[in-house]
Amino acid sequence: MSAPKPAYGGQAVIEGVLIRGKRTLALACRRPDGGIYRYRETIDSPLQRSRFARLPFVRGVIVLWESLVHGGRMLMRSADVQAEGLGEAKPSALSTAATLAASIAFALVVFVGIPYGSTQLLRDHASTPVLNLIEGVVQFLLMVLYIWAISFMPEIRRVFAYHGAEHMTIHAFEHGDPLDAEHVVRYPTAHPRCGTAFLLLVASIGVFTAIFMPRILILVDLAARLATVFVVAAVSYEVLRLGAAHERNPVMRAVVWPGMLLQRITTRQPDAGMIEVAIASLEEALAGDAETGTVAA
Repeated sequence: MSAPKPAYGGQAVIEGVLIRGKRTLALACRRPDGGIYRYRETIDSPLQRSRFARLPFVRGVIVLWESLVHGGRMLMRSADVQAEGLGEAKPSALSTAATLAASIAFALVVFVGIPYGSTQLLRDHASTPVLNLIEGVVQFLLMVLYIWAISFMPEIRRVFAYHGAEHMTIHAFEHGDPLDAEHVVRYPTAHPRCGTAFLLLVASIGVFTAIFMPRILILVDLAARLATVFVVAAVSYEVLRLGAAHERNPVMRAVVWPGMLLQRITTRQPDAGMIEVAIASLEEALAGDAETGTVAA
């Protein structure tokens, strides 16, 4: 009996797809001239070096952190590919850092500050657990509303189509099909291990963990909420892994179903060119892992 295939995953970037293998980070983007830009690098992760990092609940925090770091870098690289292809100046390191800082600040204000601040206005009319529950629900609704709202932007719709291409390509690989458009196109754009499902689980579990959050001083309260993100992410990652490993189990199907439903917003049916890019990214990841001997037979 052959060993199971390693779990490959990734994300959509600007006009392209990022795939992470066991030891390889691979990127493929459609250039403005129509060609495909390919890039791969070997990653040195604690998940390969340390048994502790691979422990349940610890690995979820590592995966979250590495996804943010690697995903951000490759997103910027995909933007550079587009800028260079159009003859535009590459953004400076300062400009990139400023953009990243502004994005983080926006996310903190919208998804942490607004839910907390709005419920603080009700502190004389409800108990702390009730206020925290309302805060969690508001946070969850803001996240879903934000994703739905940006899905109408043409640029984001293209990113969501590449997202669908990534999932379809991963499905084909996991089912042992050839990596070509004819086979990839048969698969759905949703995948149970998707980062969207992970995000929804984090938000859902966060609604209930928020009940136990303190309301002492604003800085203490906000710091406590940020700290619990890692705890909630660790739990969510294990639930998602379990759901993906037992996707035929009715209970696990019920657990991952909301995430699959949300992917109706975050994925779109890709065209043949997008599928070609997703295949190129996975091919780079497989080639890189083959060089390091980490691809299962």
